[in-house]
Amino acid sequence: MADFLFAYGTLQPGLVPATMSEVAAKLTPIGTGFVRGVLYNLGRYPGAVADANSQTRIMGSVLKLPPDAGVLALLDAYEGFDPESPETSEYIRERQMVELADGGTLACWFYRYNLPASASQIIEGGAWRE
Repeated sequence: MADFLFAYGTLQPGLVPATMSEVAAKLTPIGTGFVRGVLYNLGRYPGAVADANSQTRIMGSVLKLPPDAGVLALLDAYEGFDPESPETSEYIRERQMVELADGGTLACWFYRYNLPASASQIIEGGAWRE
C-alpha cells in the first residue's frame, strides 16, 4: 500500500529549498487538494492545524512517498518531528483526509504545527507561497 504526504509549505513542488532537493526528488506529485483547518504564516515557512469542522481550507499538494522508509525519517527531521518526543516537536506527523481537486479523498501524512500561533498570523485563503 502506497503512502502519501500532503504538503502545504516548503515541500510543495517549486518551493523546495536546495537542502531538501534530493529528498523531494524521490516524491511523486499526484495532484492538489485541501485539508480543512487553519494555515499560519510563521515567516520563512507556514504551520497548519487541521480541523475537520473548519470552514477554512489549507491548500496544498499531494505527493506519493517512495517505499524507502528512510525518506519519511528525513522528512520528519526536516519538519522538526521527533517520534520519540512528539510533545516537544515543532510539528507532529499525523494522518489527515485530504479532499482532492478531482473530488476524491485520500488519507495522507500531514505535519500539524504543534506550537502556539496567533490569529494575526492566519493566511487568508489558506495557500502559502514563499
